[in-house]
Amino acid sequence: MRWTKVAGWGFVVGLVLLAILVTYKAPKQHVAPAAATPPAIPTAKAVEAGSHPSFLYGRITTADGAAYEGRLRLGGDQEAFWGDYFNGDKKASPWVAQVPPERLPKEHDSIEIFGFKLAQRERLKDLGRRFMARLGDIARIEAHGRDVRVILKSGTVFDLNRFGASDFDDGVRVWDSSRGVVDLDSVRIRTIELLASPRPAAAPDRLHGTVRTGHGEFTGFVQWDRQECLGSDELDGHADDGEHKVRFDTIRSIARRSNESSLVTLRDGRELVLSGTNDVNGDNRGIYVDDPRYGRVLVSWDAFERVDFSPGGSGPAYGDFPPGVPLRGTVHTRDGRDLTGRMAYDLDESETTETLDAPLHGVDYTIPFGLVASIVREGLEGPGPPHNRVVLQGGEELPLEPSGDLGEQNAGMLVLVDGGQRSQYVPWTDVARIDFDRPPAMYPLLHP
Repeated sequence: MRWTKVAGWGFVVGLVLLAILVTYKAPKQHVAPAAATPPAIPTAKAVEAGSHPSFLYGRITTADGAAYEGRLRLGGDQEAFWGDYFNGDKKASPWVAQVPPERLPKEHDSIEIFGFKLAQRERLKDLGRRFMARLGDIARIEAHGRDVRVILKSGTVFDLNRFGASDFDDGVRVWDSSRGVVDLDSVRIRTIELLASPRPAAAPDRLHGTVRTGHGEFTGFVQWDRQECLGSDELDGHADDGEHKVRFDTIRSIARRSNESSLVTLRDGRELVLSGTNDVNGDNRGIYVDDPRYGRVLVSWDAFERVDFSPGGSGPAYGDFPPGVPLRGTVHTRDGRDLTGRMAYDLDESETTETLDAPLHGVDYTIPFGLVASIVREGLEGPGPPHNRVVLQGGEELPLEPSGDLGEQNAGMLVLVDGGQRSQYVPWTDVARIDFDRPPAMYPLLHP
């Protein structure tokens, strides 16, 4: 009986081993692309030639003391240029402590059944805010345990939650002149010191063009699906004859056909109808355009109609981004007061490099405050909802929607009044108009 059991188990084990041998596949070997399709990542020999000044460049020190220096790209295939944004979650705002607790903005929750209010609760509004800064405005990024510290060129320090949504966690690819191309996981990184490139090289093939929507056009450097920004990046999709990976430097235009597909016109005149991937259908996360009028806009797939690519040059270098200065101006209140001095907008943004974020017609605007001349709140006394008119330093007016930094979640204005002994707090509902001082140094134009 015992021998029968042993023999039975031996038979089962043998079958398992045989199955493993049959299904085992040798590890795939890397196959170099054909000569007609250059690799997106330069070889170590190409690294030695240097990096164009418009590319991100810096020195990375790891936790074990190793140092890497060269061209950088966050996440390996994401942010690559000085005008790109570094994002994260701020841990706290230093300005909140200057507002008396009883005056901090509050919101009310109520429980209703069949239209009858049973209970109501008052609580502080959520004062947590996102951090956004162009990489050209940053001097250094440091890892401190659960925190990521960002130090701007101006010297201002922000502590971010490392385990929140953060670009730091995506790691960094560095083109080191002695080690070649290295991908560094964020857990290995201690510091990232951003620097101007000391060894100029050939200009990058950046994506540039005009993005058309139903309400206007935007022209500048382009990031497709918030990510692809180089000619060597690829557009993925499925056509009737199979899967396609199309380099962006072979594309003349992309037009949205529906929520499911796009018409891609190549430079040689051929056309492809592609579908099935987030590059070419409604899962696309949107198209960034660095339009010099506004800073940066994000065109949603619903608003997007077409992009026509065109030569665009290389863009600004690290030295083209001056340090930010304190945000200053005058807050005009609904009861007739005028408060002039340094300000913290939304109890958050306090420098000219920080941004005003609000949508219009499916386009999200990210406008550095250095480009904003005024914010005018209109319709405050009428029966309908209030609306906003944002006036830019160049004179253009944008009727941005009451959302984001212009919505009811705005925490209000803190003004360090010139000559005053203490700061003055103005709730957002009491603000009638804000006029910003023109900064001494305007921001680099993002065109060639």
